[in-house]
Amino acid sequence: MQSSERVNTGLMTTFPKLILKRDKEKSLMRRHPWVFSGAIAKMQGDPQEGDLVEIFSSDGNYLATAHYQDDSIIAKVFDFERSAIDEAFWTKRFESAINYRRNFGFFDSPDTNVFRLVNGEGDFMPGLIADFYNGVVVFQAHSVGMYRLFPQFAEIVCKLLGDRVISIFDKSSATIPHIQTTDSFIWGESIEEREICESGNRMIINFYEGQKTGFFVDQRENRKLVGELSSGKRVLNTFGYTGGFSLSALRGGASYVETVDISKKAIALCERNVELNFTNAPHKGVAKDVLDYLGTIDNNFDIIILDPPAFAKNHRSLQQGLKGYKNINQKAIEKIKPGGLIFTFSCSQAVSKDDFKTMVFTAAANAHRNVRIVRQLPHAIDHPVSIYHPEGEYLKGLMIEIS
Repeated sequence: MQSSERVNTGLMTTFPKLILKRDKEKSLMRRHPWVFSGAIAKMQGDPQEGDLVEIFSSDGNYLATAHYQDDSIIAKVFDFERSAIDEAFWTKRFESAINYRRNFGFFDSPDTNVFRLVNGEGDFMPGLIADFYNGVVVFQAHSVGMYRLFPQFAEIVCKLLGDRVISIFDKSSATIPHIQTTDSFIWGESIEEREICESGNRMIINFYEGQKTGFFVDQRENRKLVGELSSGKRVLNTFGYTGGFSLSALRGGASYVETVDISKKAIALCERNVELNFTNAPHKGVAKDVLDYLGTIDNNFDIIILDPPAFAKNHRSLQQGLKGYKNINQKAIEKIKPGGLIFTFSCSQAVSKDDFKTMVFTAAANAHRNVRIVRQLPHAIDHPVSIYHPEGEYLKGLMIEIS
C-alpha cells in the first residue's frame, strides 16, 4: 500500500495536495498528464517520491490525481475523475490496453509474438512500460509510483492473460535512479534468454543484458518495410544491435547485408540470430564505431539504416545530440549509391519532428546531393499516442532517397 493511500470517506482523502499557481491549470484542463514543478504554488502535506497526490487549481477545484516525483516533472497524472485508486481501477486500465492489442490481432498473429502491452501515457498509465515477449512480460517503470505497484500489476496481468504468461521480469534499474533496484524476475520461471518471432524472423532475447526491455519493439513495421524493399540490394544496418533490420533485409532477398555495432556482444547475438533463420546467409557482422565505419564505405550500399541510440537524452543535451545525428546522416548521404535509400531515425523525445527534419536538411545540404523524402516512419501501432500528450510520439523516422 502506498503511503498516501486514499481513505474510503467519499471525496475526503489523506492524499497530499499540490496547489497550482493562477492560470497554470490550462494544460490539465486539456488532459495533458504532466505537471511541472514551476506550476506549483504550494503543497499541503509532505509527499515523498512515488506517493499519490491530488492536484488543485488556485481557486480550490480538483483537477487530477497523480504520482509525485522529486523532479522537474513533479507529477504524472493518471486520473482526471477522482476515482478510487484501487485494484479495480488498475484492472480497467490493463483491460483497455490488452483489448487495444487484441483488436489489432497481436495475440493471434501466426508470425509475431512480441509487442508492446502498455505504452505509458498512450495507455493512460504514465510511468509504465510493459512488453510481451512470447509469454514473458517485461515491466519497466519510469516513475517510482508505478514501480511500487509492480506486485499488484503482476497479479492483474496474470489474471487477465492467464496461461499466456509464463514469467514477469522487472527491468527498471536504469529508468528509476531514485531508488536501488536490480533487474529480476518477479513472477514465474526465471529465463535468461527467450526465443521470439517477429514477422517470421526468429530472434534470441536476453532480458538481463538487452537494451530497453530487451528489444526495440517499436521498429517492427519499419523493419518489415526494409524487408519489402531489399530484394537484390546491398544493405548496411548501422547501430544494428542484435540484427532486427538485418534479418528483415535477408528475408526480403537482399544480396548482401552488413550489421555494424560498437558492441561485440550485440554483434555476436546478431550472428546467432542470422544462423537461427538462414543457412550460409550473405551477412557480415562488424563490431566498430559507426561514424568511423561510414567513412570507409564507398558507394557500396543501396540501403543504409541509421537507428542510433538517443543522442539527446534531454533538452540540455539537444544541440550536442543534433550534431551527432547530423554527422552520421551526412556521412551516410555522402557514401550511399546514387538512387539509394536511407532509413534514418531518432528515438530522442527531446528531438522534435521539426528538429529532426532540419537536421536531415542540414546533412543533405552539407553533402551536396539531391535528397527527397519518400516516407515518414513512426513507431508501430502497438505504441499508441494520447492525443493530449504529443510528446509520446518519441520515434521520428524518415525514408529518404539520394540521387
